Amino acid sequence: MALFTDGPISGMENLMAQDTQLPNVASVEGIDVTQKLVLAQEELALELSTLLTGGRGAEQAIWMSAQPSIANVVVTPALKLWYTFRVLEMVYGDAYSSQLNDRYAAKRDQFHERANWAYERLLLLGIGIAWSPVPRAREPQVVSAAGGLANGTYYVMMTWLNAKSEEGAPSVATVITTTGSTFLVQPQAAPARATSWNVYAGADTEALSRQNESPIPAGQTWLQPSAVTTGGSAPGWGQSPNYLMAAPRMILRG
Repeated sequence: MALFTDGPISGMENLMAQDTQLPNVASVEGIDVTQKLVLAQEELALELSTLLTGGRGAEQAIWMSAQPSIANVVVTPALKLWYTFRVLEMVYGDAYSSQLNDRYAAKRDQFHERANWAYERLLLLGIGIAWSPVPRAREPQVVSAAGGLANGTYYVMMTWLNAKSEEGAPSVATVITTTGSTFLVQPQAAPARATSWNVYAGADTEALSRQNESPIPAGQTWLQPSAVTTGGSAPGWGQSPNYLMAAPRMILRG
C-alpha cells in the first residue's frame, strides 16, 4: 500500500478495469482524465481531513500523541475504490454537461452510487493510519563508478525506511548502462522520519531484487558489487497501516 500523499491513487488501468469505454468517451468529449485524477484527489483530501478531525477517539489518544493528518493516511482497498469511482463520476459528469446525453447521465449516476458505496465501506472498515509515515522515495542519482559489474543495462529503485524498519513506496526506476564499470546510488535528501534505505536492482523492471543485506543508513551511498543479487526480496507497494481508525458517519454531497 502507499500513502495518500504519495501521488495519484489510481491510473488509467484502474479506471478502465471499472469502465472500458473511458478512453473513447474522454477522447470524443475532450475530457482530460489526468486533470480529473488530480481534482478527485484534492476533493478526497478535504473530505478525509474532515473525517480525521471528527474521528479522534479515546483509543487513538492512547496510541498517538497527535491527531493524524492526511499525511498519515494509507491507501486501503476501500479508499482506492472510493477514489476510482469518484474520478469516473467526474468524467461522466463533464461528458453529460457537454452533450446532455442521457447515457452519460446514467453512467454518472451509476458511479456516484458506487462512490457512495465505497465510502460506506471505508467508514465501516476504518481509515488506514501509519503512525510514522514514510513517503515514496524520489528517483535516486545513479552514476557509473569503478568496478567489475557485467556489462549491461540495469534498472535501479530505492525505498526509505523509518526507525521501525517500515518501508515506504519505491521510487521510479532509474536506468543505467555499464561498460567495464559498476554503478553508485546516491539518494536525494532523506524525508522526515526516514532513517535508512534499501536499493533494488536488476536487468528487468519486473524482476528487481534488494541488493543490500541490511538497511543502508541515511546519508550513505551504495556501490553495487560485482554481481547483481537475484534472490533478494522485490520492492513492495509501500507502507501498511498500523491501525484502522474509526470515522464518524457523514453524509456526502449529492
